Amino acid sequence: MKGKTAFITGSSRGIGKAIALKLAEAGCNIVVAAKTATPHPKLDGTIYTAAEEIEKAGGNALPVVVDIRSEEMVQEAVDKTVETFGGIDILVNNASAIGLTTIEYTSMKRYDLMHDINVRGTFMVSKACIPYLKKGDNPHILTLSPPLNLDPEWLGRHLAYTMSKYSMSMTVLGQSNELQGEVAANALWPQTPIATAAVLNMPGGEMIAKMSRNEKIMADAAFVILNRDYKTCTGNFFVDEEVLRNEGVTDFESYAIHPGGELMKDLFLK
Repeated sequence: MKGKTAFITGSSRGIGKAIALKLAEAGCNIVVAAKTATPHPKLDGTIYTAAEEIEKAGGNALPVVVDIRSEEMVQEAVDKTVETFGGIDILVNNASAIGLTTIEYTSMKRYDLMHDINVRGTFMVSKACIPYLKKGDNPHILTLSPPLNLDPEWLGRHLAYTMSKYSMSMTVLGQSNELQGEVAANALWPQTPIATAAVLNMPGGEMIAKMSRNEKIMADAAFVILNRDYKTCTGNFFVDEEVLRNEGVTDFESYAIHPGGELMKDLFLK
């Protein structure tokens, strides 16, 4: 990873920042591509505080204000990345919007937000990075989206959100086919909920957090995937725990928010 460049969306906090710190420890250059330039009233962290942590961890950081709904901002961020670090080797599509509501209670504003960020944003950031990834060292696209599971339960619970996340997963399938032999494209999803600030601020978030794991498990799993050969490791829908078990990890208590407590399965998993 030393000297490689990773463009990570939504990396000012949460899972995106955890992945950034893990890669930084190995000497990776990190582009902190997120919206938060000034402190959020409910959520910790900005692109600048994340950049400070990344540099303390051992990486070089480039904080860039990016709303991935804006084609202009995305392209400017990619151009600045290439100008600063010379290229892009890794893209992590982490930025995402959530709304766990049934059809009647989903506002069209929230519907549009989820589809603009989750679907269009993932497609657009990937599109902008692909020309540089094709020239990268063991290039990977890693998208945080679930295994495709057309069980009607998931569509019935929160149709708009499920549609947006499954569209992200369909992007992975399409990328892995189109870019076969040039750039790896895989998805990663957690076995349990991850106790990020976003989860804690949701209704019932404290209860969910008690049955969750921390962000480090996703970072550790991402690190394993991003070190695999891009020519042979592509088109997979990975689950964090399975990735680490296959690497010989047997003790997952260090990831638990409440070690020894009951864990909840994350959405889209049985």
